[in-house]
Amino acid sequence: MINPTIFLETFFGFVDFPRKSCSPSSIMTQCHTSTLIRFFLLLLTTLDLFVSPITASSFDHRYNVGDTVPLFVNIVGPLNNPSETYQYYDLPFCSPDEVIPKKETLGEVLNGDRLSNTLYTLNFREDKSDKILCEKKLKKDDITRFINAISNEFYFQMYYDNLPLWGFTGKTEADSWTGGNNKNGPTYYVFKHLQFDALYNDDQVIEIRAFSDPNHAVDITDKTEIDITFTYSISWNSTSIDYKNRMNKYSRASLLPTQRQIHWFSLVNSVVIIALLMGLLITLFMRHLKNDLKKYSSGDEEQDKEVGWKYVHSDVFRCPQRMALFCAVLGTGTQLFTIVCFLFLLAFFGVIYPYSRGIISTSLLVFFILTSPIAGYTSASFFSQFSETGWERCVLLSGILYIGPLSITMFLLNTISMSIGATSSLPFTTIIMIILSYTLISIPLLAFGGIMGYRFRSKFQAPSATKISPREIPLLTWYRKTHGQMLISGLLPFSAIVLELHNLYATIWSYKILTLPSILLITFLLLLVLVSLLSVGMTYIQLTVEDHQWWWRSVFRGGSVAIFMFGYCVYYYSKSNMNGFMQSTFFFCYNFLFCYAFFLMLATISFQSSWIFVQHIYNAIKSE
Repeated sequence: MINPTIFLETFFGFVDFPRKSCSPSSIMTQCHTSTLIRFFLLLLTTLDLFVSPITASSFDHRYNVGDTVPLFVNIVGPLNNPSETYQYYDLPFCSPDEVIPKKETLGEVLNGDRLSNTLYTLNFREDKSDKILCEKKLKKDDITRFINAISNEFYFQMYYDNLPLWGFTGKTEADSWTGGNNKNGPTYYVFKHLQFDALYNDDQVIEIRAFSDPNHAVDITDKTEIDITFTYSISWNSTSIDYKNRMNKYSRASLLPTQRQIHWFSLVNSVVIIALLMGLLITLFMRHLKNDLKKYSSGDEEQDKEVGWKYVHSDVFRCPQRMALFCAVLGTGTQLFTIVCFLFLLAFFGVIYPYSRGIISTSLLVFFILTSPIAGYTSASFFSQFSETGWERCVLLSGILYIGPLSITMFLLNTISMSIGATSSLPFTTIIMIILSYTLISIPLLAFGGIMGYRFRSKFQAPSATKISPREIPLLTWYRKTHGQMLISGLLPFSAIVLELHNLYATIWSYKILTLPSILLITFLLLLVLVSLLSVGMTYIQLTVEDHQWWWRSVFRGGSVAIFMFGYCVYYYSKSNMNGFMQSTFFFCYNFLFCYAFFLMLATISFQSSWIFVQHIYNAIKSE
């Protein structure tokens, strides 16, 4: 696993930065390269300061026999509802006289982690058997809470030397099988003994597991008050696994042959679809386009009438309605695309890996703030090609196009979490810190990017003059209209990524671990290629029927993939075991934000592909 700071230090040792000041002739070469590399270093260094990733390192986490290894309890929650988690001591477990919360990073707070101390004493390489944790008298309210937790299959999570471990609070048994005394329903048992199995290599902890022993369970079904003695045991065994590889065990579930076959089937499926689509475009689309160019250049009027897309040359570069909003979509989509690229970069550096607590949340927040200039620059520079005034409104829309729905949704979810006491609710100080970070850093960077985009704008020169009055669009069949093209342009790319999308949803909303970023990256690249090819093909078809309003339609064509993605999340929820108001709200709200981000990102890719294509074909036949 590569530490980003060490990597960049090594990288910078081989980079010869220019020592002289930047001359005007070298601005686009050495100085810009140096600035970009320095910015990238600052980005990853900021991440390294913001978070404390659970990176396996040979230089720390070393213990002598008998040393106390830190154990923290974290959360409890229903197995089928990953978003519905509560603090560990919300259930009447054995607790210290003073519960001391562990100081957490921003990412851990955003992730819903709430670590605190515990009564368990698990010394390094010291076996213990039936050690008494506490003797606890459970009253009626405590028993009710345990019964509710057991009926909802509550699990608990702990961290031992930064290694996660899980266990269940209890079990239920049908009365007909157990022969119990409760004739009106199942029998509820609380586990009173926890067995820890730990592995070590020399002086470092490699692995730990927790088992709730079903042979040490107490029936609490019809009790109004009961005394329970909670106990625990721990056994230590040696292993040859290196400390740097100790996190690999959490990815074993994703490396089974079945999972590998699914990944490869998804990849092959995407490649086949792209191959077929490219073959179709090459044999039909390119042939017709070349024939059209030859007909137009030959000057034959009889043949020239067959070329439909050349008749709209004076309207095809006409700015669409709501130009400021259009450019804001491009700016925000470019920003989100940059964030996805940075996330893939961190995954390949090893910063993001299974159970890297809070790093993804922190990365998203930091990247979103630091990439604000990209949104401002892209939107302002594109808008300023067609108009010298009004770019400020365009930049403003870029700043609220995604953060607006995000803020409203997060406020709603945070209110719901606070009302039921879930750990997903953000503390007031965290909310203030996020607001201040966005206000004091992101907004100035957004404005700076907009100013730079306006200053360094380039004037767009259309191949032909745009008429004052737009050409009348002929009556179109349903499949040539926006909805028909969205159906085609969205369904094909979605069918190519649906299997990998299922794995991604299972990682986010279930307990599958997705540990093959290379496959995910290839699938993402295939998605971009498909969206680009379909956008170009559909734009050409649209122009051949003399429909010049292609700007917004290219946006909706690319973004339609996200609509199918959201539709699949509805199907995924219907097939899952998730239930309850909170989990349903979290599931659909987070998936809405996820799919909305993909809508903006793919819409930008779709338009840029069509934009390059349209400029190319009309530059080739420049009208007089």
